[in-house]
Amino acid sequence: MAYDEGHAEILRADLTDDVRVEEKRMFGGLCFMLDGHMLCGVHKGGGMFRVGKERHAEALEIEGVSEMAFTGRKMGGLVDVTDAVMADDERRGALMALARENVRSLPPR
Repeated sequence: MAYDEGHAEILRADLTDDVRVEEKRMFGGLCFMLDGHMLCGVHKGGGMFRVGKERHAEALEIEGVSEMAFTGRKMGGLVDVTDAVMADDERRGALMALARENVRSLPPR
């Protein structure tokens, strides 16, 4: 398995209140899409959140959050999180709020 199913279950539980969320396998992991836009996901060793460029610096201030660089290049607007962040309701919740804010700012699909 390329990602921790327990982390996927945590995100599913965080997102149960929104019927507009879909799951999609991407990048060797699992992404959660809101209104057709990538919101967050899980991968081997942790997870990721699409917080957007406007909220990127704010997200990086949270302990356990780093630049997303799957291919060795930084991916603006995306942050990588450790297993510890995935297990921490407060930090994960703050990142989820930033990611939801980002998706709300995007044009409809």
